Parts: sequence; C-alpha cells; structure tokens
Amino acid sequence: MAGVACEPVARPSLTSISSGELRSLWTCDCELALLPLAQLLRLQPGTFQLRGDQLVVPGPGDPAAARGGFNVFGDGLVRLDGQLYRLSSYVKRYVELTNYCDYKDYRETILSKPMLFFINVQTKKDTLKERTYAFLVNTRHPKIRRQIEQGMDMVISSVIGESYRLQFDFQEAVKNFFPPGNEVVNGENLSFAYEFKADALFDFFYWFGLSNSTVKVNGKVLNLSSTSPEKKETIKLFLDKMSEPLIRRSSFSDRKFSVTSRGSIDDVFNCNLSPRASLTEPLLAELPFPSVLESEETPNQFI
Repeated sequence: MAGVACEPVARPSLTSISSGELRSLWTCDCELALLPLAQLLRLQPGTFQLRGDQLVVPGPGDPAAARGGFNVFGDGLVRLDGQLYRLSSYVKRYVELTNYCDYKDYRETILSKPMLFFINVQTKKDTLKERTYAFLVNTRHPKIRRQIEQGMDMVISSVIGESYRLQFDFQEAVKNFFPPGNEVVNGENLSFAYEFKADALFDFFYWFGLSNSTVKVNGKVLNLSSTSPEKKETIKLFLDKMSEPLIRRSSFSDRKFSVTSRGSIDDVFNCNLSPRASLTEPLLAELPFPSVLESEETPNQFI
C-alpha cells in the first residue's frame, strides 16, 4: 500500500493572540498556555514579586491568596534567565498521603486554582543561554479537569484499599509545542505526583511497583507571549479572569469516591474538606523573605 504523506504539525505563533483564541474572558478556549516568566511577573504583580533572591508567591493565610492566583508546583527553586531564586510558597511536586481526608484536601487544593510550572529552554544556536517560561494548566477547562479527575478516580477503582502512586505528566504537550532546535532542559519539572500509603497488611502490587500509574495530560497549548501593548493588556485581563477564586461545590467525583473508599461514608464526610494545617504545612512550603528590592527587567521574546 502506498504511504500517505503526513502534513507537518502547525506551530503556534504570536498571531494566535489576535486570531480569536481569546474570544471571551468568560468562555475562553485555553487548555494549556506558555509565556515567558519575566512577562508573567510584569502582568501579575499582585501574585508574583521578585524580592531580593526570592520569588514571592502568596501562601496560605495571605490576603492575596484569597483573591485567587495560581498553584505553583516546584521544588523550592526557580532559575529565571540565569539567576537562581527561592520560592516563598509552592506545592511540592511529590507528596505522600496516608488517609482519605488528606486525599480529599489534596484533590481540592490542586484543582482549586490554575497550575503553574517553571521550565527552562535552550536553543541549538546558543546552548549556554536558557530562557525561563511559565507553563499554565487551566484546571477549569472541562478537558483538562476531566483528565485529572478521571485519572484519580480510575486508580482508586483499580487498587481498592491498597497503596499506589499516581503521576501527572505534561512533558509531551510542551515539547511538541516548541519548534525543532529548542530543548526543554528540565522536563521533569512538568510533572507532579502523589503517593497514597494505605494500611493494608499485604501490599504486594505496591511493593513490586505494579500500582504505579502515569497520566499523560494532553491539550492545546496557547501562546501567551507578545510584545504588543494592546495584546499584553488582553493577556493580563485573561490571566486575571483565569485565576479568580473558585467557589467550591461538592462534585460527583467526591461522592463517587466516598462510596468506593475503605472507610465508611460518615468517616469520609465528617472530616474537614477545606485545606487543613496537617496537610497544608508539609504541602505548601513557606520561607521568610527580606525587604522589597526594586528592579527593572527587559521584555523577553518568545522563541
């Protein structure tokens, strides 16, 4: 049979901002997005600030966190265009959960705000220079939210009362976004995982690594990089709308989970469903920060 020629995959361009993809601040089609981190800092000064050697992100109890924002996933450090900064507050990319109340808190936490990851990209023309980008995951988009919720639901139904590890990975979507000649040097930063440790007497599947699962989240990546003042204002309004506080409601997934859990329904629903100190303290790391240092940064061009 004669082979069928495949058309090259269309790459996103800067014109995507004005091509109708941000048709409405209320009904946007954004699933995933990328923009230079330096641009994000300028567009969201109330959410991200550089203070000395630290990138300050509102943490639990901060009034700014109540106004929305992002769930920043990381390991405590971020390299912004060659300079290393400490994160004041972040969600650890790997956490351990030991009971169902913590599971529900964790689930609500990661889905309550858009996710944000930091990546560094090199070009073959200049391998010594890295550019830092912010990768956004719109957890309110039905396609993205469905992949995360279904991944969590399916692993529960497959193990029932046993320990397991579940990872969510966005590397493939991001690597396919950049044109040839560009390399994501810290692709492992584009994933997060949690491990649920049950009190089962014999966890054979867990011991032999057979209960480890990975969900490769896919979606359309929107280019939010622009040097146009008019487009930047549109992007700013879009980010403001995306990061508005989410009103929590009991979801079908939560009700479904309570029925399949090893504990009774009363045991699950009598716990505090809002983020508790026992989970928030190890999950959200906070560091003290020094006084504010003003600095001017030059705009970054998208690769």
